[in-house]
Amino acid sequence: MESPWAGWAGDDFKPTLQPYPGFNADEDCKTLKTAMKGLGTDEQAIIDVLGHRTTYQRLQIVDRYKTLYGKDLMHALKSELSGNFEKAILALCLPPSEYDATELHNAIKGGGTDEDTLIEIICSRTNAQIAKIKEAYSRLFDGASLEEDIANDTSGSFKHVMISLLQGNRSESAVVNKEEALKDAEDLMRAGVQEIGTDESVFNRILCTKSPRQVRAVMKQYLRIAGHSLEDALKEEMSGETLRAFLAIARVMENKPRYFALQLKKSMEGGGTTDSSLIRIIVSRCETDMGIIKEEFDKANEQPLEEWIAGDTSGDYKHLLLALIGCGKN
Repeated sequence: MESPWAGWAGDDFKPTLQPYPGFNADEDCKTLKTAMKGLGTDEQAIIDVLGHRTTYQRLQIVDRYKTLYGKDLMHALKSELSGNFEKAILALCLPPSEYDATELHNAIKGGGTDEDTLIEIICSRTNAQIAKIKEAYSRLFDGASLEEDIANDTSGSFKHVMISLLQGNRSESAVVNKEEALKDAEDLMRAGVQEIGTDESVFNRILCTKSPRQVRAVMKQYLRIAGHSLEDALKEEMSGETLRAFLAIARVMENKPRYFALQLKKSMEGGGTTDSSLIRIIVSRCETDMGIIKEEFDKANEQPLEEWIAGDTSGDYKHLLLALIGCGKN
């Protein structure tokens, strides 16, 4: 059964989390109940179950737990766990669309806007995933519209990029039109380096609507006729969150695992750790392409991904993340 986290048709697939053989939801529920019984919590038992089951298996556990014990598993886990370990475990207990919807809601509620979370989720999800996220958002947040909430919380060209992508209308064609790719590359040059000022609507029209294969063809043609990459042109012509959004789209279209490898590094480098991003990437990619992301990460850095994670996290939180990327026990 295909993971609900699966990407565009033709995307490479190398999961680090596989369906657990001999899966028995009732037995897993019993293990979890025992792990949370009495004083103290057996965190390793929780990792052994939830860190080694796929999304479909975990959601069956959530359903069966309520049936067997008349209690909500997520509420039980919340009362027993804390910190980033709790956040990661709860992320594993949600359907992907609800997890993404909640992350987006957290990014725009309150005083400021977390543009990087908006960019990472909205620029990397498929049409079908976007549709499910919008539906989940409305269901979870009293009928609210994700599109309206983001429109009210953003502005300018960045808002236009987000709204375009939220339509979920990117072409899914497997056919590459080389003539169209050349014309689009020429249009991008005219809208950018050949013009005083930048016509960002042209970048929006091409990068937000063409299929991944077609965008890659446009990028190749652009490099050929311009003598520099489209990414270099974006950096020259744009700034701020608009630049970060277009760069994310270009990188996702060109090589999604490499994009997420870069995002993982960003979440851990420097003084602190952006744990929400680290958790989100590992939870959302471990059933699809985390094996390739690890390879891309290891190629670009002196230390492998598992050493970065081990050095940047600790305790049960560390053990869970390592399990999800295929470097834990079991």
